Amino acid sequence: MPTDSRSFAPKLRRGLLLATLPLLLGACQSGADAEGQVQSYDGIAADETIHFTGTEPFWGGESAGGTLTYSTPENIDGRTISVERFAGNNGLALAGELEGAEFDMTVTPGECSDGMSDRTYPFVATLKIGEETRFGCAWTDRQPFAGSEAP
Repeated sequence: MPTDSRSFAPKLRRGLLLATLPLLLGACQSGADAEGQVQSYDGIAADETIHFTGTEPFWGGESAGGTLTYSTPENIDGRTISVERFAGNNGLALAGELEGAEFDMTVTPGECSDGMSDRTYPFVATLKIGEETRFGCAWTDRQPFAGSEAP
């Protein structure tokens, strides 16, 4: 029976993301309990809004539930997309599509500086849009950044 490549591609992409998520989100940390079972990251609750920001080029936005808004200086209001959220053993992944390109972000715990302010963020954000990778910082309402509210 022939396979419709339009329905197969998203399933394949999700399967590959799930298969590689443990590698993306903590290859250097075992994350295993006494029985050797890998525990899913639970440092950001499912109902928390994740905010993120990056420089060079400037980008930012937030994600809550199954949506993510991504903004740039050229599109300050941002573009809202649907995303799937996956917990790995050392962070979260948010996967969707932005203007025809794969949009994959990982949010992992770790002190982060945007290099432009005196803020310290509790999470590192790594974003891949198509073939381009961007780096930034992230925070939630329950786990805010430290430093000036208005840099």
